[in-house]
Amino acid sequence: MGCSAQNSVVARQSNPLYVRLLSGLERPFPNFDFGFIKPIRQKATALLSLRSGDSVLDVGCGSGGAFPFLVQAVGTAGKVVGVEISPASAAHARHRAAANGWSGVEVILSSAQDVRLTGPFDGLLMFAAPDVYASKASLAQLTPHLRAGARVVFFGSKVSKRRFGWLLNSALNFALTKLSLPTTPGLEAEPWRVASEQLGDFVVEEFFYGWMFLAAGTFRASPRNDA
Repeated sequence: MGCSAQNSVVARQSNPLYVRLLSGLERPFPNFDFGFIKPIRQKATALLSLRSGDSVLDVGCGSGGAFPFLVQAVGTAGKVVGVEISPASAAHARHRAAANGWSGVEVILSSAQDVRLTGPFDGLLMFAAPDVYASKASLAQLTPHLRAGARVVFFGSKVSKRRFGWLLNSALNFALTKLSLPTTPGLEAEPWRVASEQLGDFVVEEFFYGWMFLAAGTFRASPRNDA
């Protein structure tokens, strides 16, 4: 396989299909986001219980859809660090930050498993990032950088157990695995299972007839985090 073909394969793997489909729409509009998802981003930010001057980690930040709410929560003295594996999404997230003059926002192009962080952080958001919150390896890389008592919030898709929910479970699972990264897991009934093992005061709220969820908890710190 030639270099150009190899580069093409790598680009498809790191820029999933949904990113390639949306990139043209997002490029001229740095603040583009779907209206139906904004209230959930806002609620996710509220669940982080951030204060002015805090530092928050947004892993799987995509094109920076949560940045407006996170920046407002931590203020000009705070810091928002986004981590994104897709080069196209990371570029758009940086463009969004620059266009809005958010000097406290940093975007790191990396996978969650390989990212190098210099925390500590007061909160961790994983919005629509199942390859992160359902991965023990990814969480093992992130949690050592959380402060004691840091809030962890994540949003994603799940199997609906409600009446007639089965009608779309298979279609949603197909779309999730085909449009996303190769490492994206299929739908589960309780996709929060891995992350919840390290969280106290854990709560889950369902949305969109049980096909989506928002989970939040307080990180159970180890002696390393306290230090």
